[in-house]
Amino acid sequence: MKSFLSRITFWKATAAVFLLGGLATTIVRFGWGLGASTNLSDMTPWGLWIGFDVVTGVGLAAGGFTLAGIVHIFHIKRFHPIVRPAILTAFLGYCLVIVGLMFDLGRPWAIWHALIYQNPHSVLFEVAMCVMTYTAVLALEFSPVVLERFHLHKLLKFVKAITVPLIILGILLSMLHQSSLGSLYLIVPQKMHPYWYSPMLPVLFFVSAVAVGLGMTIVESYLSARAFQKTLETPLLRDLTRIMIGVLLVYFTMRAIDLFHRNAFGFLLDGSFETMMLYLEVAFMLIIPLLLFNLREWGRSRQGLFFTAFSVVLGFITNRLNVTMTSLEGYYKTNFGVSYFPGIGELAVTISIVTVGFVIFALAVKYLPIFPHHEEETVLRFDGAPARTNESASMHATPAAELRRH
Repeated sequence: MKSFLSRITFWKATAAVFLLGGLATTIVRFGWGLGASTNLSDMTPWGLWIGFDVVTGVGLAAGGFTLAGIVHIFHIKRFHPIVRPAILTAFLGYCLVIVGLMFDLGRPWAIWHALIYQNPHSVLFEVAMCVMTYTAVLALEFSPVVLERFHLHKLLKFVKAITVPLIILGILLSMLHQSSLGSLYLIVPQKMHPYWYSPMLPVLFFVSAVAVGLGMTIVESYLSARAFQKTLETPLLRDLTRIMIGVLLVYFTMRAIDLFHRNAFGFLLDGSFETMMLYLEVAFMLIIPLLLFNLREWGRSRQGLFFTAFSVVLGFITNRLNVTMTSLEGYYKTNFGVSYFPGIGELAVTISIVTVGFVIFALAVKYLPIFPHHEEETVLRFDGAPARTNESASMHATPAAELRRH
């Protein structure tokens, strides 16, 4: 008993509480329906489970196709050590998006209808087909990790032979459904606030997904190095951060031009809740990352790169929730006299799904060859001069000593 208790850490206990909360809500959801487990209604049919679990979750998983394209299509091989973690994150992300969607559907057992009763004129149909197909593609892209672990060399050779076509197919599918999630909201221009409704939504959704995909790769690489004592490729993460900042500058330039052409700048001083949420989105997604990345010490340290990317992730989540929830609040209040805020059950399910993702990622890192074992680490000093450590030091000293140093 004492041995069992000694293995229980704060984070394990917290994860257990979250999972139990999700389990309890799952019983209520499938036993008594959406009305008993959510704050959804006929007036507010889409809430947190769509806004976060699906629309946000798909975007957060965009690092898979981004890194795979950089390494296998553009042949920038120095990013190869972080491709597998990115693909694992993407694969888990899409699987959990499907789980979240099963909670939100009124009749989840009929989800297979999309395969048989096809409606090619529906954006939702396109999203459903792309997500299902891309999840299968991600499973194949991730399969070499499992095949290596169990020494299935013949199958591994076959999968490696079709890697490039798989990557190309994955990029095409990602471009389609990342943008199509934005297209879902093009049919309700009269309901959304001018800050977030735009004919450019499909393009904005795709560009922002590329940026946050890079941000998620940086975040999970840093956390993995801290939690699992894996080699942290600091120069690579800094290069990714630089690319991420560039994509964000393109994204916000497009946003500013779009707001100007739609005369939406006139709302910026109205002091409304929507305006405050827009300011929060811009602060997290642009201003704070720019400041952190350009600070001499923070921009070169691991913690600085982590918080820069984490701020982008928070800004992205804020943006997607603004599009799916904040932008519609005014319409709900004006026309129906109602307001939507997620119920405890909705929050419990969402938190438990995220927790499941962390748990599976940790198990995968522990039992599968996700991270390279013999990569040479470059440590950037604050004066900008790179100091090379040898392979042995990278394998043994980097996880503990270098993380404390920075």
